[in-house]
Amino acid sequence: MAFWVYILKCADGKCYTGQIDDLERRLGEHQYGGFCDFTSRRRPVELVWSEYYQTRGDAIEVEKQVKSWSRAKKIGLINGDWQMVSHFARPPHERPSTSLGTNGGGENSIEAGGAEPL
Repeated sequence: MAFWVYILKCADGKCYTGQIDDLERRLGEHQYGGFCDFTSRRRPVELVWSEYYQTRGDAIEVEKQVKSWSRAKKIGLINGDWQMVSHFARPPHERPSTSLGTNGGGENSIEAGGAEPL
């Protein structure tokens, strides 16, 4: 059986992260409302990232990990930008300085740097 971890982009720009064994069915539930209060108030939703896992335990573990990430780190994951994911994996005081002399800014500096906002 397949298990999926996924990220949705909601109409208001917020992210929703979940895991399920039937991704297509669950996307329909999110899209048409009634099954998830968070997304039912933020429709339409768009699938922006998903990954397959062999066991539910693995999917749950990854879901918890991704849910704990900052918005900027999730944007890096969605865009396949592993340098950004790595950058935001470090505490702010350990991140390399930028040419502006800041410690890497924050989520807004990433969006201003070209990543599509979620």
